[in-house]
This record gives sequence, C-alpha cells and structure tokens, in this order.
Amino acid sequence: MNRGIGRYVYALGDLIVSALSWMLFFFFRKVEIEGLAISSEVWWAMFSDIKFQIGCITIPLFWVALHYTFSSYKDVFRKSRFKELKRIFVLTLSGCILLFFSILLDDLIYDFTAYYYTFFALFSIQFIALLIWRIPITSYSKNLVKKGDIIFKSIVLGGSKKALECYQELAQNTTSMGHQFLGFVKINGEACPLENELTCLGQSNAIENIIVENEIEEVIIAIESSEHPKLQNILLQLANCNVVIKITPDLFDIMSGHVRINNVFGTPLIEIYPDLLPKWQKILKRIIDIFGSISALIILFPLLIYVAVRVKLSSKGPIFYKQERIGKGGKVFKIIKFRSMFTNAESRGPSLASTNDSRITKWGKTMRALRLDELPQFYNVLIGEMALVGPRPERQYYIDQIIQHAPHYRFLHKVRPGITSLGQVKFGYASDIKQMLKRLKFDILYIENMSLALDFKIMFYTLFTVIRKQGQ
Repeated sequence: MNRGIGRYVYALGDLIVSALSWMLFFFFRKVEIEGLAISSEVWWAMFSDIKFQIGCITIPLFWVALHYTFSSYKDVFRKSRFKELKRIFVLTLSGCILLFFSILLDDLIYDFTAYYYTFFALFSIQFIALLIWRIPITSYSKNLVKKGDIIFKSIVLGGSKKALECYQELAQNTTSMGHQFLGFVKINGEACPLENELTCLGQSNAIENIIVENEIEEVIIAIESSEHPKLQNILLQLANCNVVIKITPDLFDIMSGHVRINNVFGTPLIEIYPDLLPKWQKILKRIIDIFGSISALIILFPLLIYVAVRVKLSSKGPIFYKQERIGKGGKVFKIIKFRSMFTNAESRGPSLASTNDSRITKWGKTMRALRLDELPQFYNVLIGEMALVGPRPERQYYIDQIIQHAPHYRFLHKVRPGITSLGQVKFGYASDIKQMLKRLKFDILYIENMSLALDFKIMFYTLFTVIRKQGQ
C-alpha cells in the first residue's frame, strides 16, 4: 500500500465493512426482534425490505462521510492503534445514536425493550466489525513506516550539537519512524557539527523556499537555548507551510497552536500540526458560511437594492467598489463593498479612512456606521474567498508596513479573512498603522482560540454593534 492510495484503502474498507454490518444487523432484527425463523423466509423478508435496500447504499456512505468529517482518513500512516481504538468507539457510538433516532426509532415493536436490543446490536456489530478491519490495517500501515517502505521527507532546522544529537538518535534507531532526512538548515552562519552528517540546504531565512523546492513534509527544530529568541521568526516563516513541525521539548512554553507530545524512540518531540480546527469544524464552518451568505443575500435583497440606489444618488461613480486584498495563504482577491467615498478618493495614494474623513460621502458615513457597505462581501464568502468570521483582510501596501513592526501578522494568513472579526468587534476600524497593530493582537487571539462557539459569539457582538450604530 503506497501513500497515494492509503486513505482510499481505508475508505473502501470502511464502505465494505459497513455494508456487511448493516446486513448482519438487519438479519438480527428479523430473527431476534421480529421473531422470524432462520430459513429462506427470513432472507426474502430481508432483501424485499425497502429499508434494507436503501440502507445497503446509504448507511455505508453515511459511515464513510462521518469518518471523513472527523479526519479519520488523514495521515493514515501516522495513526496510533490506541488512539484509533478510541476514535472508532466515539465515532461508532455517535453514528449509531444518529441512525437510531433518525431511521430506527419509528419501527413497529411489541416490547419497549426491543429498542435497547436494537441499539445495542447496531452499535456492537458496527464497532466490532470496524475493530476487526481497522486495527490490523493500522498495524500494517505502521509496519510499512517502521520498515522504511513509507517515508516522510524531513529536514533538521539547526546545526548545533543539540541538532546533531537529535538527528543521530532518530537516524540510528533500528526501527524507522519514516523520516527521510534530505539535509539541514542553518540558524547561524558559523560552522555546524551536523555538516558531517547531512547536507546543508541553506539558511533559515530561506526556509519557505527550501520546503517548497524539496517537497518537505516534516521540519524538526533542534536549537540551543541561546537560540530560542530566533524561534518566533522561524515559526512565522513556517506559518503558511503545510508541514508537521517537531520541536525539542524545552521549547514547550513558547509554543502555540495544537500541540501533541510523543516520544520518538527515546527522543521526545513536541509536534505541531498545521490544522487550526478539527476537520469536522472546518467543514461545518464552511457550511455555515455558505448557508449564512445565501440566506443573507436572499433576506437582505430589498435592503441591498435600497442601499445600491442610495449609493448611486449620493455621488457620481459606480455602486460597488472593488479592491485587492490579501486572503488565506497570501492569495490576492478582490473584496466587494458598496462605495462609501467619492470617486478617485485615493488619487494621492493609499490612505485609511478616519472618523471625519472628507472623502466619505454623507450616505457613506451612514453606511459605515451600520456596516451596510460590507453587505456585498457575502458574495466573497459564498465563493470561498472570505468567511463570515475571520481577521479583516488588508492591502499588501499596509501589510508590508505592519510586518515591519509585527512580523507575526503572517499568522493571519493561515485562515480565510472574514466580514467581521474579534479585532473588529473589540477595536473597530483602524485609521492608521498604530491602530492596526492594536487590533492585530485581537486577531491573533482569535486564531489561537478558533472554534465555532467563538465564531457565534463574534457574530452576536457584531449584530449588537450594528444595532447600537458603533461602526466607524
């Protein structure tokens, strides 16, 4: 099994196992619940039942979708058997509860206890079947890594004595952890002991290019205590890289994000994975974005027409204003707003709006107070350029200035920008770089604590701000 088809093997196996489990469960129902004798009659009753026929198609797809939503098919070669056991139990229990209340609760029964037997049978059959399939395939996957058949392209960041010791411990173990070390990256310009073991790929200021050019998947940071002040800059450069970061454990107090600690054959490493949200929350957040933006565009359509007419009557120029902003991963997109300023407002160059800005039309001030100018951005959300909640996107012109004072601004590009944000709610619009920097700490705080619950809180407070006309 190679890495390219690993996740598909898991999904296909789940599909087959779930179909067989559903057949076995239906057989149990016919015999134990409905009391049919084990004969040709029970088989006919099974295969002629419309629920059985529909279930043979939909139930396996349901289980695969559930496992996909909870990232069960991600990093299949990095799975832990114990964690896989816990995952199977939790997902099977959750899935069986959903199936029971959605399709089994209305079954005709003669004894209320039959419901307990039905649920117990559904859970037991599905759980045991998945266990019989998943544990052996997980063990097989781990063995492929241990034998070196599956590899992860890796580099060591740092070339000091500590980096050398870390590399030697990882490389000299008889059982592989899948690291294929392509080289190391220097933190300082001086000679490094690791040069005798690995090829130097360059300096740390070029780490992003090194990762892209060599298709690196794992970065192991092994630096001395004296080099810790440089860690922030290193992590900033790795912020937009889709790699697993492993760091020596004495750096734990300055780490952030989703951290997992594993002992790698006597070499304890702190692991940071690139995902800020679990897979299921990512999917649900995007569904909420799509549903919310469509609903807003439909419900607010009369208001959109009214605002568009008022913009047209307020001054000469187009109704909409499009401007290039920087989105997730540093990609450029065009944000859409109702025009709130006179045309050619930036004829002398980029300039942020202030409270008493003469460039803003009379109607524009009303729109900005109620944030009506932001309404067209629901279209940006619908097509995936933005989210309902996320850090406000900025122009490259201002980003370049912000990064000079706060290099950690790059972390904001790990997520989709939003119509509203924690920084917007807590601080409001920024009229200069100094205010942008003050707002930045709230946006960083949002990223470090991302959750659907926080998104709903921010949306609530945004609505509260609009009602009180506290927009700027």
